[in-house]
This record gives sequence, C-alpha cells and structure tokens, in this order.
Amino acid sequence: MNLVRLLRVAFGLLTTLPVGMPRDWQSGDSGRAGIWFPLVGIVIGVIVWLVWQMLSPYFPPLVVGVLTLSVWIVLTGGLHLDGLADCCDGLLFSGTRERRLGIMKDPHPGTFGIVGLLLVLYSKAVALSFLMPSSGLGIILATTISRWFILLASLLPLAHSEGMGADFAHGFRRGAIVMTAIFPLGIAFLIGTQSIPAIITSLVAAAAVLGLAYKSIGGVSGDVFGMLVEVTEAVMLLSFTLGAI
Repeated sequence: MNLVRLLRVAFGLLTTLPVGMPRDWQSGDSGRAGIWFPLVGIVIGVIVWLVWQMLSPYFPPLVVGVLTLSVWIVLTGGLHLDGLADCCDGLLFSGTRERRLGIMKDPHPGTFGIVGLLLVLYSKAVALSFLMPSSGLGIILATTISRWFILLASLLPLAHSEGMGADFAHGFRRGAIVMTAIFPLGIAFLIGTQSIPAIITSLVAAAAVLGLAYKSIGGVSGDVFGMLVEVTEAVMLLSFTLGAI
C-alpha cells in the first residue's frame, strides 16, 4: 500500500488543492485513502482558520464569516454540500426506501435540499462571525473530526451497492478508525476543556444523521457521508460560539 499515493487520493477527493489525483485509479482507492481523511481535514481547517484570522482585524464579523465560508467552500469544491442537499431531499421524503434512493440520485435539488443548504451555510457563516479568538482552533477540530466521522459511519451497512460510498466500503479497513482518532484528539487536547461539549454535541449530531439514514434507506452512501460532514461541522462551530453569546 503506497501511503503517499493514498494521501494524494485523499487530497484529490476532499479538496481542490492541486495535488494531482493519481491516474491509475483502482477500485476501493477512496476507502484505502480514508486513513488520511482526518489529516486532510486538519489541513483544510488550518487554511480556513488562517483566512479567518487574517480577515478578522479588517472586516465586520458577519463579513468575516461570509468570506471565510466562501474560501472554505472553494477549498472543498462544495463536495459535501451536494450530498447534504441530496440527503435532505431523499431522507426527508415520506415515500418508500426505493423512492428515497431515487430522489437522492436526482442531480436537481428540491425544496428540502435548498432549505437544508441554506440552513447549514447560514449556521456556519453566523458561527464564524461569533467565534472568539480563543475558540478559533474549533474550526480545525470541526474539519478533522467531521471527516473522522466518515470512517466511523463505515461501520453501518451500505444503502446501495453503487457510487462513492460503495467504493469507499470496498477499500476501507476498520482498523483506521482507531489509528486516525489521534488527529481530532490531538486538536481537542490543544483546545482544552472547551472542546468537550463541542465533541459531545457533534457526536449527537452524527448519531442523528446516521440514525436518520439507517431508518430511511437502510444504511449509508456517499451522499450520507457528505451530509454527515456538513451537519457535524456546523453543529460543532455553533457549540464553540456559546461562550460568546
């Protein structure tokens, strides 16, 4: 297993950074690269945190939040936002499991998808606006633990046998869940006790997303992974603003 190659795969999947995705893609590569997902989350978080730090002295808080979020979206290519919209449309639909899966495959967002996107983006922008300097590292914790949650979600069955979720499950090794926990735990240690309620609330949010997915479609998919990342990031950021209110 070429760890450097898998690191490039992880960056190529989760960011728009010019790392150069390997051309010799093999089935299961996204899952094998999962061992690097939390580290990639740290890199994303550090870049977003630096942007937030640089903008804060010069712009009003809400402008800082919106501009920082814009950089965040560009950096990740809006990858997880697409999954969020698809899940809001499909998982919240009251029809059969097959109908829900069909809606999630539809590339056109519906009402629930648009509302879900707006709520999450608004929540993130507001949270970034209210974050105190002492809570800034919460951005990095949010981006790394949310991607670690993808690994944790792999313990659930697949909702269907196609797509990125299936490719991830094909190559992923569950031992990576324990090995990679060092990344979010390390950031949490740097933050201190302030990270404890944030981690708890993000775990509750992750459980809610995965519980909804399991109840609605019987498992997880690439879209569910996207919703998981977006929702847990937003919830964690909001939890770090509680002391500023």
